[in-house]
Amino acid sequence: MEKLIITVALTGNVHEKKTNPDLPVTPEEIAADVKRCTDAGASVFHVHARDSQHKPTLDESIYKEIVKKIKAVSPDVIIQLSTGARAGKGYKDRAAPVRLLPEMASFTTGSSNLPGIIYENSPEFIEFLAGVFKETGVKPEIEVFETGMINNALHLEKKGFIEFPIHFDFVLGAPGAMPGTVKNLLFLSESIPPDSTWTVAGIGKAEIPLSTAAIVLGGHVRIGLEDNLYMPDGSPASNVKLVEKIVTIAGEIGRDIAGPDEARSILTIPHENKNRICLS
Repeated sequence: MEKLIITVALTGNVHEKKTNPDLPVTPEEIAADVKRCTDAGASVFHVHARDSQHKPTLDESIYKEIVKKIKAVSPDVIIQLSTGARAGKGYKDRAAPVRLLPEMASFTTGSSNLPGIIYENSPEFIEFLAGVFKETGVKPEIEVFETGMINNALHLEKKGFIEFPIHFDFVLGAPGAMPGTVKNLLFLSESIPPDSTWTVAGIGKAEIPLSTAAIVLGGHVRIGLEDNLYMPDGSPASNVKLVEKIVTIAGEIGRDIAGPDEARSILTIPHENKNRICLS
């Protein structure tokens, strides 16, 4: 079985510090959390940006500041920038993180009804963003909230926008989307091409059970305060505590943890792309 890639979704667009004081929102807090999580075993970091009022933003200058500070303390990690719609709905705004040339960026290939928002990704926008991924050579992580998003990604491959092998992230347990059950995880993992890689992001109380299932099934794991604020015993979580929990579970099962360069090889990310992100 491949070594386990641990992705940390550090911040997200929804939660606030009043809900969990350990939520990192400033560039300094995010970078410090990355260092702690890297030391604990994580290798990929799903990054959202917040403005000076701690509101979601796609501002390039803030993304650059976050990346600079991450690179200063954890130069080898894989940075995956978010193109999520809560921070802005304009096509160019949502594509801006990809144009900064990170090694990875998120790419949701469909729409969902999420709490308080229609997470809209129209066919026109999906093809536009796919063109940006093709132009830049950034590795997309296909965010899958329901099965049709897999088919949409495969359609993009047939049209020449993205290439095999494709990496998928199954987001399960979000209200309005597919429930966070092992049955649904197994179904999705068996619905993708055999040379694909996949990660699961369990939302809320589904996070640790689905992560455990993914470890056993040969998939990979995304955890973090974006998705879940609590440990299994109900105590407040932190990003590093969640990483440590996954490392412990993987150790009990006998699955080794991938470092950043091993994760690049598993995800077919060119190693020469590690330092090409635009910071100036």
